[in-house]
Amino acid sequence: MNSRPENTAVQTNTLDSRNSSSQYSATQADMKSSVKKKTKCHSDLKMFMVALSFCFICKALAGIYMKSTITQIERRFGTTTSEAGLIDGSFEIGNLLVVTLVSHFGAKSHIPRLIGFGCFIMGIGSIITALPHFFMGYYRYNSVFNANPLDNSTVFYPPCSTELNSAGNNRSSILLESGCKNESGSLIWIYLLMGNMLRGIGESPVTPLGITYIDNFAKEGHSTFYLGILHSLAMVGPILGYLLGSLCARLYVDIGFVDLSTITIKPTDSRWVGAWWLGFLIAGTLSIVSGIPFFFIPKHLKKERRQNTSPSSLVVPSTNDNTDQNLNFKNSEQAKKSKDLAGFFYSLKCILCSHLYLIYLISSLLTTSSFIGSITYYPKYLEQEFDISMSKSNFIIGIISMPSVAISVFIGGFISKKLKLNTIGLAKLFFISRISSFIFLISLSLVNCGSHTVAGLTVTYNGKDPGTPQNISFSFCNSDCNCDASLWDPVCGDDGLTYMSPCLAGCKSSVEHGKELVYHNCSCVEANSFQTGKASAHLGKCSKTDDCPRKLIYYIIVASLISFTIGMGGASSITLILKFVDPELKSLAIGFYTLTMRGIGGILSPIYFGAAIDVTCLKWAISSCGVRGACRIYDSVSFRNTYLGLTIGLRAPEFIFYICLFIAMKKKSYQGNNTGPSNNEGIDVDESNLEEPLTNNKQLTASAHMDSESPI
Repeated sequence: MNSRPENTAVQTNTLDSRNSSSQYSATQADMKSSVKKKTKCHSDLKMFMVALSFCFICKALAGIYMKSTITQIERRFGTTTSEAGLIDGSFEIGNLLVVTLVSHFGAKSHIPRLIGFGCFIMGIGSIITALPHFFMGYYRYNSVFNANPLDNSTVFYPPCSTELNSAGNNRSSILLESGCKNESGSLIWIYLLMGNMLRGIGESPVTPLGITYIDNFAKEGHSTFYLGILHSLAMVGPILGYLLGSLCARLYVDIGFVDLSTITIKPTDSRWVGAWWLGFLIAGTLSIVSGIPFFFIPKHLKKERRQNTSPSSLVVPSTNDNTDQNLNFKNSEQAKKSKDLAGFFYSLKCILCSHLYLIYLISSLLTTSSFIGSITYYPKYLEQEFDISMSKSNFIIGIISMPSVAISVFIGGFISKKLKLNTIGLAKLFFISRISSFIFLISLSLVNCGSHTVAGLTVTYNGKDPGTPQNISFSFCNSDCNCDASLWDPVCGDDGLTYMSPCLAGCKSSVEHGKELVYHNCSCVEANSFQTGKASAHLGKCSKTDDCPRKLIYYIIVASLISFTIGMGGASSITLILKFVDPELKSLAIGFYTLTMRGIGGILSPIYFGAAIDVTCLKWAISSCGVRGACRIYDSVSFRNTYLGLTIGLRAPEFIFYICLFIAMKKKSYQGNNTGPSNNEGIDVDESNLEEPLTNNKQLTASAHMDSESPI
């Protein structure tokens, strides 16, 4: 009879133990589930960082490759430098058309997928840019020793001929006429413009939305470090871009289609055109591949945190409805308005009313205009100043200058994280980097190699300096020669002077030694030579001063210091934008910043830099139909003064804005400390103080990003 209660007690204890066991198991399961979610969240963020880094590398590779090959395009299509700058600026035109709208509305959409689609569009744009090569005929350059790649035949003409109707001297006009028939009315260059513009459209969501995604889901205080890593890895792109540009510039444009043994010019010749199209095909393929991982990344990370915080922040007492509607977008009707253009323009007005953001925008515009204009023609400057090939120029920039920037950007991001720099600290690091780079930039003007001694252009035919550049093709020594004065086929005489063509040097005969062609019996060379028998000339320009290679080393050292110092503030420059506006406006702030930099700096600076460089040209090529083509040689002194003068002149006024910005930031910091963390307009001195208002504002991130970009 007593066994029943005992059995009941045992069963009860068993059930209790099972219940407690099941509760413990459930707790363990919840903990494991939480750990799995946290691990998955971290893995997704890491995957996004890896994918975005590779995307940054690919887009930087394509952009830098365009700039490294802009001179090749200029020569191939026979354009001026300013026209080539317009082709380069078409990327910014495409980006300008959509970047602000993408930044505003894209923040509410699936950010990773938008970036993935952008990568595909970038790749297609790069491939379209390369298409004109396959539609055009073979590249033809004018030369006294002419090679016809169509029939692989080599024809010799006597350079200096007294016959008025000699075949050699009328050859260039025949070539011009045939070229005019083949190329007149051709608008094939539009493919370059369209392809580069399409690449700009595809790039528009990558930077603003990518940085926003990282700042949204990274731990507090870690976003600057992540941005430092991102921009450091992104610097691999410019390095690879310049190295790819160096490789393609070394290859002849029609490689694989013509017999290279018939090509008489070398990569150091101003008529040389490299395989510019090859790099665009490679860059386009890589861009398409970089977009694939983004389609496997979720729209949101840390959803459980957002769901836990959202109810408390979104539930509003009914008694305070009218007050709270003035502070946020919880009202459904106002949220609906925020999705249309009215909400967009209201958000835009809010960021432009921030005087800190506005001052920083203007100062950055000066820096960006100077940087984009100078970097576009940096390889051309090295080629003209230090008398090196375009291939070597790109190689030097890619292997020395760009790694300095990559290392310094990483160091700048690491310093800001290690020292836990607040907004004022980030601004100080940014200002120091800009001032240091400007000081080194001024010193670059002291490193130069003089100018070329070209008879009839920079010096007279007897080797004397005329004071100002001239354009006198004929002299007593070549007056008997029936020369084409427009022909540019430079030779270096034994007298150390460069002549614009063998005919203008008065050469009567030529002898081929392998691939080298030597001209003899040159009357102009003989007139300047004090030793008998020295009346020969070789193909190509004479080198500048003997110490030019040593000065190139000095230049590389100073340029590396400039790259290193300016890169130290790279991560801080982006982070400061996020500190000057409300958290819900950061995507739009970055987008409008990008729009301004590329719209004014990116489009206009290559054009007016190129126009100023065109003024320094001494000898223009004559393209088909007798139209002026690319420049063959520049006045080195004027080119140097113009290039460095514009670069330094644009950056000089920015320091006035830096001083105003720093004073305004200190004032805001003082006001923020007096009014407490509730004042969102203040810039807190301590990073811990800064996190409190940001955390409070981020509680409304879910509704703010879904409904509007207006401040709360």
